[in-house]
Amino acid sequence: QVLLVESGGELVQAGGSLRLSCSASGFTFSSFAAGWFRQVPGREREFVAAITWRGGILNYRDSVKGRFAISRDNAKNTLYLQMNSLKPEDTAVYYCAARRIEFAPATTTLSDYYYWGQGTQVTVSS
Repeated sequence: QVLLVESGGELVQAGGSLRLSCSASGFTFSSFAAGWFRQVPGREREFVAAITWRGGILNYRDSVKGRFAISRDNAKNTLYLQMNSLKPEDTAVYYCAARRIEFAPATTTLSDYYYWGQGTQVTVSS
């Protein structure tokens, strides 16, 4: 059974930092691109960051460039999102996701990702 389990979300003040983790199991995580997405109630889920299977290519949405960093540790089957200089508009449920096609690119398209976690709430107070 494929599982992606996020952790690390919490309430933080604007300007603060958080590190999200996503633990993967039930598949060969190291062979698949992975990413982070976020969703606010009433709005569509949106792309945040993505990373190739070996971690060599990274993609970010413009609003988080320079503040967020995606990384992975394939030996630990874990995906990370380091979030710095957080803003109230970063408040959302954050989801990790993985593609189902081995060695496929780290795209920004939600529908390219097949495996999803349950999400972790990040709240940034002003």
